[in-house]
Parts: sequence; C-alpha cells; structure tokens
Amino acid sequence: MRIATWNVNSIRSRIDRAVGVLERHDLDVLALQETKCKDEQFPVQRFVDAGYEVAMHGLNQWNGVAVVSRVGLDDVQVGFEGMPHWGEPDPAAEARAIGATCGGVRVWSLYVPNGRELGHPHLDYKLDWLASLRDTAGGWLAADAQAQICLMGDWNVAPTDDDVWDPGFFVGKTHVSPPERAGFQGVVDAGYADVVREHTPDQFTYWDYTQLRFPKKQGMRIDFALASPALAARVTGASIDREERKGKGASDHAPVLVELD
Repeated sequence: MRIATWNVNSIRSRIDRAVGVLERHDLDVLALQETKCKDEQFPVQRFVDAGYEVAMHGLNQWNGVAVVSRVGLDDVQVGFEGMPHWGEPDPAAEARAIGATCGGVRVWSLYVPNGRELGHPHLDYKLDWLASLRDTAGGWLAADAQAQICLMGDWNVAPTDDDVWDPGFFVGKTHVSPPERAGFQGVVDAGYADVVREHTPDQFTYWDYTQLRFPKKQGMRIDFALASPALAARVTGASIDREERKGKGASDHAPVLVELD
C-alpha cells in the first residue's frame, strides 16, 4: 500500500500534476492540502476517471484539504474534536483537517496554520491548534493502542535545524521557534512517529518561489507523515518526489510518499 501527502497549492491549477502523481507512483491514497477551492469547484471527475474516490473540504480560495483514495473512503470527518478556529464561529471554517478510513488506515490530511510572524495572534492560534491535535490524537491511541492512523500534511514547522537549509537565516522567524517545535514534538510524544525522515536524510519538501530557492537547494522540511505505532510498524520505505517541484506550474511543495507492507 502506498500513501502520500502533498500541499498542491491549488488543485484546479495542478489537477494534471495531481493525477500524474497518482499514476506515476501507483498511489492508493493521497492527502492534499491548500486545494484553494470550494467543494463544488473541486475537479472530482478527474480523480473518478482515474479510479479514485474523493472526500474534500474547501470553503473559498484559501486553505482546503482532501483525501483521494482507491482503497475505500469511509467515516469521513471534517475537522478533529476540539480543533480551534480563527475568526469564525465554525471550527471547520478554515478547512484545515479532514479524516477518512482508507484500506483500514485512518488518514488525516492536515494543513497546520502558518503562524505568520513571531508575536502575531495567528502564531498563538497555531500553537493552540497543535496542542489540540496532540490531545485529540493522543486520545485516539489511548482508546485503541492498535489503531492505524497517519497524520499527514503540511505542518508549517521545521522540527530541527537539519530541516532548514540555513538555521541562521531563520533566526527570529516562524516555523523554527521553540514553541512551534515543541508543538510538533508534542504530537510525537503523544505516540506518533515521523516515518519519513530516516528514509530521506538531507532532503526538503518545500522551496519558496522567490530568490531561486529551488535551484539553489534552499528548502525546508515542513511536510510530514506521523504514524501511530501500529502503522509505523508496517512502514517499509518513504521518499520525497523532488522531481514534482520542477518545471513550469509546479507547487512550491513536493509530495511525500510512504510505503506500507
């Protein structure tokens, strides 16, 4: 079984690329973030034609998440219990989380808030979001230690200095601050393992469009798959599709793939 996560940065702009990723890697499940469209605008038929089902949650031209699967799509849930909200009464108003059971694996597509800048209220929101995810996801394992869960997506956190091209460049910036790293680590401490890093040393998942960051290899690792113990035991390999970042019309993120026995 092959599952993957990708911040597609507009599914309507990159539907050809998305279908190509599914076919090229023979994926069973693909979690998408930043789909940037309302549900009625989502190009569902292209995935159906390729043999996949889709569960999506999008409200406007911002954010948006989806799960694409050819191995079942059951118990779809928009937002996780206790998920904070930003500026709206509806906890799912920012379209940042969707979960579905695919081939026996509970897949969550997550788009963690950016945080914007140190001292900004949006950073507090980001930290609250991560803390709530830690508590809720930890509760899932407390209820069932054998649960097969994968928390996949764009975490907007580089957990260690090895996850950025130049630690000095990021001093005083978000994504690397101690509170954000602690927020990420909290989910790990709740029982979820980063199952990709050991298979992809010295690789990144994101390169800013500006300043020729990609050809200069000036990237960050901010896209992750965190697996429950039962699922982590099934992982046989992982990779980052850096080739997908190349060429005209590429997303600024690369797909992250996980292979399961």
